[in-house]
Amino acid sequence: TEEFSVRSSEVIDKVKELIHEGNVNSIRVKHDDKTLVDIPVGLGALGAVFLPQLAALGVLVAVFKRCTIEVIRNDKNDHEE
Repeated sequence: TEEFSVRSSEVIDKVKELIHEGNVNSIRVKHDDKTLVDIPVGLGALGAVFLPQLAALGVLVAVFKRCTIEVIRNDKNDHEE
């Protein structure tokens, strides 16, 4: 899990960047430790399906100065049995 603190104007670009990385399971956008949106991105490149939701996210975070993006990445050991 990683966390990034970003200005609200940077949230959309950062989320797009993380989706395109392809090794992300989930992205949570938070403000004051409250989750505003939880985006499951477990499908890697197919996470682009969620891009229309980013417009709504932009409107939602516009009222805040800063947000935290929490990233849950794939664990390489999950596939070992």
